[in-house]
Amino acid sequence: MFDSTPRRNTYSRLLDKATRILAMRDHSEQELRRKLSAQPTFPGKPKSEEDPFTPEDIEKVIAWCYEHHWLDDAQFASRFIASRARKGYGPQRIRQELQSKGIARDTSETAMFNCEIDWQEMAREIAERKFGEQLPTEWKERAKVQRFLLYRGFFMEDIQSVYTRHT
Repeated sequence: MFDSTPRRNTYSRLLDKATRILAMRDHSEQELRRKLSAQPTFPGKPKSEEDPFTPEDIEKVIAWCYEHHWLDDAQFASRFIASRARKGYGPQRIRQELQSKGIARDTSETAMFNCEIDWQEMAREIAERKFGEQLPTEWKERAKVQRFLLYRGFFMEDIQSVYTRHT
């Protein structure tokens, strides 16, 4: 089969790949860089004859994405915090996940400071959703609630406030 279209250069292919990736959801720079660096391989098919992406091409695409406001770690961090909080995760776990996505500590701390989430209230709501409106008062059952909220990423102060506010 004859392909009449000329081969596109690696920069164009890489820019298309970045566009597809960022169209699905926001990414941090580190996530995008990792995905752009990955060379796709398909089982049962020979390695692609196209040129591999060079670090210079990746840098140009990352710069283009920043220039056109498609990539912004601060905005990503804010949206990520809101998204994870809606799913019931606490600040400690969210910070850890941001760090694993390559967000700088000062960027994530600024985003956490600027978010308008009452973590104590959220911890109470999540505990009530899981264990019922009347939270257990017996020590063994209280420990179960605490472990659950710690696993979700809430700080001990937030967890203790669940009981000091509503007992």
